[in-house]
Amino acid sequence: MKMKRVIVRRLKMELVHPFTTSLGTERDREFLLIEIQNQDGLSGWAESVASADPFYKEETVKTNMHIMEDFLIPIILKEQINHPDDVSQFFSHIRGNYMAKSALESAVWDLYAREKNISLATALGGVKKQIEVGVSIGIQDSTDETLRKIERSLSEGYKRIKIKIRPGWDVDVTRSVRKEFPTIPLKVDANSAYSLEDIDHLAQLDEFQLMMIEQPLAHDDLIDHAELQARMQTPICLDESIHSAEDVRKALKLGSTKVINIKIGRVGGLTEAKKIHDLCQLHNIPVWCGGMLESGIGRAHNIAMTSLPNFTLPGDTAASSNYWHADIINPEVTVDNGIITVPDGVGIGYEPDRNKIKALTLEEKVYG
Repeated sequence: MKMKRVIVRRLKMELVHPFTTSLGTERDREFLLIEIQNQDGLSGWAESVASADPFYKEETVKTNMHIMEDFLIPIILKEQINHPDDVSQFFSHIRGNYMAKSALESAVWDLYAREKNISLATALGGVKKQIEVGVSIGIQDSTDETLRKIERSLSEGYKRIKIKIRPGWDVDVTRSVRKEFPTIPLKVDANSAYSLEDIDHLAQLDEFQLMMIEQPLAHDDLIDHAELQARMQTPICLDESIHSAEDVRKALKLGSTKVINIKIGRVGGLTEAKKIHDLCQLHNIPVWCGGMLESGIGRAHNIAMTSLPNFTLPGDTAASSNYWHADIINPEVTVDNGIITVPDGVGIGYEPDRNKIKALTLEEKVYG
């Protein structure tokens, strides 16, 4: 594979509803959309999941633009790439910047699948034709509104409910949800909002038979999570703390986690995500695919990744209409009774809508 051109577009999309977590409230999403063209003019697509602000992780849209332009894109245009796995090796001397790396590497994966005339799921070694998905519900203005959103999501067939929590919005709201919906698959996500000083408080969540509590402690912690896991029956799922298969190895050795959330952008791309999947499968640790409010293009990459066999828990890949007034792919991602059919078309299996992309583009840069 020889890349001829890289096009980076900065887009802004308005969310259907504000999405609130312990980190803040998002009303729209600004992100970088990547198009990589080969010598024959065939394009591969992906997106960066970095936000405008450094709240989830330290990367932002602006820092991604800098790292891509000054370091990563020159490598993509210079090197002969025989397989998408090569990209992570070419990028390995550049520390961190996982989301920037992932965006470019994922576009190479899509292009590779298109060149081979196969689906991205097939290129990754996926085996599932359908995947179960859940929905993530942000912090609402009231418990009643939370219950209404859960009821609506269940009526749409979603297989699992996740609610966001933070200090002051945790045990009581979870108790109310469990009282109203005593048997639904339920988990909570803290986005690093607590510390070990809250261990007694967090232990109360064991009462509710949760699937897991996601990233309750610091975003870069493995050690304190091990102490918390030893205290709690509820499985701890790590998200922000995991950037690589090596992080997973350490977390398992410490006893910090029983479940891993794999986000392609957080771990630097599909190649590393596959390594994490394989390691967890070897150790009988279930994985699931987390969401970052992706457009349909990023959502399509998540669907392809989730077709791998050890994605045994429903992920966050809800329908496009759950987040966007209109998505930038055709057709949009749809969910039928909590199930997404993995597309078997070439590449990501959805066609980027260039007219919609153009209308939402704030800035465009062409390299090569």
